[in-house]
Amino acid sequence: MATAGKVIKCKAAVAWEPNKPLVMEEIEVAPPEANEVRIKIVATGLCRTDLYHLFEGMHEQGFPAVLGHEGAGIVESVGPGVTEFQPGDKVIPLFIAQCGECRFCKSPKTNECEKGWAADNPDVMASPEPRFTCKGKKVLQFMGTFSEYTVIDQMAVAKIDPAAPLEKVCLLGCGICTGYGAAVNTAKVEPGSTCAVFGLGAVGLAAVMGCKSAGAERIIAVDINPEKFEKAKVLGATDFVNPKDHDKPISEVLAEMTNGGVDFSLECVGNVKVMRSALESCIPGWGVSVIVGWTDMEDFSARPVQLISGRTWKGSLFGGFKSKDGVPQMVKAYLDKKVKLDEFITHNMALEKVNDAIELMKEGKCIRTVLSVSPQ
Repeated sequence: MATAGKVIKCKAAVAWEPNKPLVMEEIEVAPPEANEVRIKIVATGLCRTDLYHLFEGMHEQGFPAVLGHEGAGIVESVGPGVTEFQPGDKVIPLFIAQCGECRFCKSPKTNECEKGWAADNPDVMASPEPRFTCKGKKVLQFMGTFSEYTVIDQMAVAKIDPAAPLEKVCLLGCGICTGYGAAVNTAKVEPGSTCAVFGLGAVGLAAVMGCKSAGAERIIAVDINPEKFEKAKVLGATDFVNPKDHDKPISEVLAEMTNGGVDFSLECVGNVKVMRSALESCIPGWGVSVIVGWTDMEDFSARPVQLISGRTWKGSLFGGFKSKDGVPQMVKAYLDKKVKLDEFITHNMALEKVNDAIELMKEGKCIRTVLSVSPQ
C-alpha cells in the first residue's frame, strides 16, 4: 500500500489520565518494525477490561494510552521477517501472544505465553515500546484498537477467514472467547450437567452459550439485572435467579434448587465476593468453579473445608484458547452458525462516541457496543 514504510497520521481515542473521558486526537503510528504488523482497525468492541484499566486499575505508569483490545481489521503493511501475513489479510489482534516456542506454548495444559505484554507488563497492560505518539509524547497501546491503525507483534495476531464480517467477529478478540472457552475448555462442562453462570455481561452470556454447546441440561443464570434474563434465555439459560429477590445467600438458593449444588459454576463479574458465592454454589465432591471475571484489586478467600470436601476452584484466561489457533477456529464456528455473535451486539456507534459507549456499559445498559473505526 502507498502508506507502507511511512508514518501514518490518524484519529484515535486517547486516555491521557485515569478516571477521565477519552479524547479524540490525531496520533502518529510508526511503521512496523521487525516481526510486526500494522493493522487498519475496522471495528472494535468495548470491553469491561478497558473500563477496569481506566477506572479501577488506574496504574500511574499506564497512561497516556490508547485502549481497546477487542478489534478486527486488515493488514496495511508488515515489517521485516514477517512471512505469515501480507497486506489485505483480515486479522484479529490478540492480547495473549502465542509464540509457539516457549514452554507454555508447547504445553497443551495452558494458553499462557512467556512473550508479549501480557507476560511482561500485566499491571501497565501495554508494551513498554509503543508505536504511537501524540503531541510529541509516547502513547502506550493496550492493543490500541481505539485507533484507526495499530502495530502488533506477529505472534499476537490471528489471520481469519476473508469471508468474516469484521464488525461481528471483532468480539472474538476477548469477551466471547473468554466466556465460551471458560465453560468448554476450562470447566469442561459435561453433557447432562447443571451449571450456574454469575454475571450476564458479554462474558457471562458467552459462558451460558458455552454451557449449552457442551450439553448442559440445566443452566442457571444469576444477575441482579432482570433485563438481561431474556438475552440469556436466547443463548441457552433454563433458569434465572436474581439475588435481590432472596433474603438468604445465593449459594443456599442454588443448593435448594439443585439438590445440594451445581456441577459447574462460572464467575463472570470480577468481584471477589461473587467468586466465593460461585464456589459455595458448587456441590461438594465434584463441583468445579471457574473464576473468569478480571480483577487484581483485592484478595479473595474461602474456608479450606470448601475445597477439602472435593470442590475444585480454578481460573480461566481468554477461555483457555491458545490464541492464534483458537480465534480462527471460533471465527469458523461463527460462519458455520455454531456460535452466536450478533445476539451480543446491542449498540453500534462511531469511535467518536466511545465515551457514550463507556457510560452505557457503566450503567449496565448494553451487552456489547461495537465501535466503527475505519471504513473497509
